Amino acid sequence: MISGVFVLPSLITAANMGLGVYSMAASIRGEWHTAAWCTIVSILLDILDGRVARWTGSSSRFGVEFDSLADLVSFGIAPAFMMYLLVLKDYGRIGFALTVLYIICGALRLAKFNLKALAEEESSPYFIGLPIPAAGGILASFVILYDIWSGGKKARTIALVMKQIPIFFHLLPGIIFVLSVLMVSGLRYSSLKRMNLFKPRSLRAFLIMVLVCLMIYAYPQNTLFVVFVGYIASGIIEYLWRTYRLRRMAASRGS
Repeated sequence: MISGVFVLPSLITAANMGLGVYSMAASIRGEWHTAAWCTIVSILLDILDGRVARWTGSSSRFGVEFDSLADLVSFGIAPAFMMYLLVLKDYGRIGFALTVLYIICGALRLAKFNLKALAEEESSPYFIGLPIPAAGGILASFVILYDIWSGGKKARTIALVMKQIPIFFHLLPGIIFVLSVLMVSGLRYSSLKRMNLFKPRSLRAFLIMVLVCLMIYAYPQNTLFVVFVGYIASGIIEYLWRTYRLRRMAASRGS
């Protein structure tokens, strides 16, 4: 028994990793719906294990490293494997190169995060670079919608979102490249893990939470996709807005 290792958070992390492995097995069988939902559930477990560790006072360096290994499997290797078998294999060497690039960038993103954790830097409301669960989540949420669209399955859907699925499918090589770059970029993304969802700090935050919950209830698959798209776009929008403000400030000082 390793000293300082607490069982409950580690069990949740192990379940996260197990779902990543099961997602790959489902992808081999062509069960895209199952493979994608494994990734979505892994995101929930990834959020849960950190909160349980903090609630029980069992946070440790072992937990940080184990969590990163699980994240690499569930949000790096498994989604890349799924996208390769579903789409990228048809692009030959370019598709394989994009698959490897996505995994490497995900590993670099996690390594950079671990270095900050080991340095015991002060907690920040932002992540630097796109978190790998968000990258895996957008791919998984797309596959869920693609499975509904291509199979003609019955589901409550938003027509405007479903019309974009064929376009998204054809743009996937470029999208995977962009996700890879965003993971190792300097863009800032809100740290949802550090947000207290049970105690929203403003009426606006509370109303947004209620709206998202209602949308998930009414259109679960579509809402997941829209939420991931919005989160990924938020880092780009925040960067453009911050750059615009800095340029305006520089121009006003120079005038």
